[in-house]
Amino acid sequence: MNRADPNLTILTPPPAAHESFQSASAAVARLEALYSEATGFLTEAFSTAVRGGRPAARFRAFYPEIRLVVSSFVQSDSRLSFGHVTQPGTYSTTITRPDLFRNYLCQQIELLMKSHGVSVEVGPSTTPIPVHFAVAGRSDINIPQEGVLDFALRDVFDVPSLATTNDDIVNGVRPEAGGAWPLAPFTAQRVDYSLARLSHYTATDAEHFQNHVLFTNYQFYVEEFEAFARAALADPQSGYTSFVAPGNAEITAADQPLTHVGKTPQMPAYHLKREGSQGITLVNIGVGPSNAKTATDHIAVLRPHAWLMVGHCAGLRNSQSLGDFVLAHAYLREDHVLDDDLPVWVPIPALAEIQIALQEAVAEVTKLEGYELKRIMRTGTVATIDNRNWELRDQSGPVHRLSLSRAIALDMESATIAANGFRFRVPYGTLLCVSDKPLHGELKLPGMATEFYRTQVARHLLIGVRAMERLRDMPLERIHSRKLRSFEETAFL
Repeated sequence: MNRADPNLTILTPPPAAHESFQSASAAVARLEALYSEATGFLTEAFSTAVRGGRPAARFRAFYPEIRLVVSSFVQSDSRLSFGHVTQPGTYSTTITRPDLFRNYLCQQIELLMKSHGVSVEVGPSTTPIPVHFAVAGRSDINIPQEGVLDFALRDVFDVPSLATTNDDIVNGVRPEAGGAWPLAPFTAQRVDYSLARLSHYTATDAEHFQNHVLFTNYQFYVEEFEAFARAALADPQSGYTSFVAPGNAEITAADQPLTHVGKTPQMPAYHLKREGSQGITLVNIGVGPSNAKTATDHIAVLRPHAWLMVGHCAGLRNSQSLGDFVLAHAYLREDHVLDDDLPVWVPIPALAEIQIALQEAVAEVTKLEGYELKRIMRTGTVATIDNRNWELRDQSGPVHRLSLSRAIALDMESATIAANGFRFRVPYGTLLCVSDKPLHGELKLPGMATEFYRTQVARHLLIGVRAMERLRDMPLERIHSRKLRSFEETAFL
């Protein structure tokens, strides 16, 4: 809670009682109404304060929440990794942007009702909405810089507080005794924080993100993705409806010009959209585990169905050739950015559904099958390191560790993306392309790189797309593996 003048009157929207619902769509409609009323109240108060000076009162509105009570230990369908709780109790979660998450919320609530035969309650929570998040995305409203207003914003409105914006739920921190159990992996404040960060880092709004996310570490893949998107838009049978680039520039026809932003964001995102957000998003995270963690930290709140790394790597075996593919079955984590949240002794398992989709996509695109596929693809351990110039160090240390781990490739992002997928319960996978072999004298030189990129990037990107299309056609309950769930999990995916 923000410190404020205790003598100021606190103005809030009219009080609303919790209502019980047996229809998921009706419950979500109520969430939308409560959220719209709360943010409308704050937006109007903020606009008035900016124009008219310091108000004589504080303004506060609250996130809506979903709550349910389960009274039985009756076990639900044990095949499902989500959509049920494991023990009796009260469960709740605060909700933001119910309009953005409508399909997700309807699906999760329906599963709960089916699993436990209970209704859900919807009403205001006791968690204030920070004014920054209430006015986010409003092009007609800008939050003034510090010192412009003649009053401190936090004296009149609730502002974001990092004390209540954290990853305690996904990191397995239990709630205090007597409190409700978490119903969802993220609180409303945590979601709002990431939605704002996504817009900043990717220069696209959260509404454009699709359920299937590809990560890459080279701009060449972006150019191929746009070319693929234009071909898809030219094909009425593809099912894809539009393509969105940074700056929220959107085209719906193959020959439409696309206006690119003048200043490229840190991690630009591109979206090939399909009805129900069933398309594909590509994010160029650049190089390094820090970027990989940042991107996945924030995209995770959108609850994607899968994310894959399709980028370049150093091949570690002399039998590999430039352009060969590496399908990661395990990860050696020397990236260090997740050590505090997910210790390195935690294994990151390969997910069968993802592995099969990737291998089948490689076979489809390369026209090689079975034993012949081994000519251009190896499966094994991928090492991820935080030092781009690792090969310049004393070789006795790093090379010995790589050999002991049986690693076949090394990069700076894949293990981070997989580990954060494990942490956030998002199915993950990695298919890399060998772009150099520094241990064997084949360094990435400009002329060689040009030829390599021209011949390999297009089909590597296509493999990633085809793998995602296979996953899209798979039932959701099959993709979201029970391997990703711990002893006590949230009911919401």
